Amino acid sequence: MSDFHEVRFPLDIARGARGGPERQTQIVTLASGREVRNSRWAHSRRRYDAGLGVRSLDALAEVVSFFEERRGRLYGFRWRDRLDCKSGPPSREPRADDQLIGTGDGVTATFQLCKSYGSGMEAYRRDIAKPVTGSVILAVDGTAQPPEAFVCEMTTGLVTFASGHVPAPGAAVSAGFAFDVPVRFDTDAIEVDLSAFEAGEIPHIPVVEILP
Repeated sequence: MSDFHEVRFPLDIARGARGGPERQTQIVTLASGREVRNSRWAHSRRRYDAGLGVRSLDALAEVVSFFEERRGRLYGFRWRDRLDCKSGPPSREPRADDQLIGTGDGVTATFQLCKSYGSGMEAYRRDIAKPVTGSVILAVDGTAQPPEAFVCEMTTGLVTFASGHVPAPGAAVSAGFAFDVPVRFDTDAIEVDLSAFEAGEIPHIPVVEILP
């Protein structure tokens, strides 16, 4: 997308940030006292506060520079969520069998990277559009695929198998990967009181996920 910059928010500052997934649920209370609940969003949306990671004037200046280069809310960028940045647990390296991304039919060569949360019919499937370069590994029916068997578009998360490597009908296609979250600033102004900042007050710098 032309309104997205393939650069990552400074990692050392993002480590101190706070945030996570958000959903929007509409709840109607009936006359009987019972509730009717409806999810207004099909997908969760992540929000973060980048200001919590700013601990020095140099870090603040770095964020302001990054903000200016993105023109505030105009351009998106990559964000590393340390809690949720891998196909498996954050404590280990990705494995080729971490996530089932599709089933072969002998014809389809392109699959979307995705991550499932939970299991069974109620599991939530999240498309992954910003994998980390060099991190994507694949397996077909549990057999690891060599690097020449596929290519992955790092700006969309689409994996395409090369000719001769297209998964056979019924073959399980799985993947392991590290990934970033596509986000943008959720403000067009960063207000900092330097006297308060030096006294320990942290600026509020909201960041919000960009959904496909």
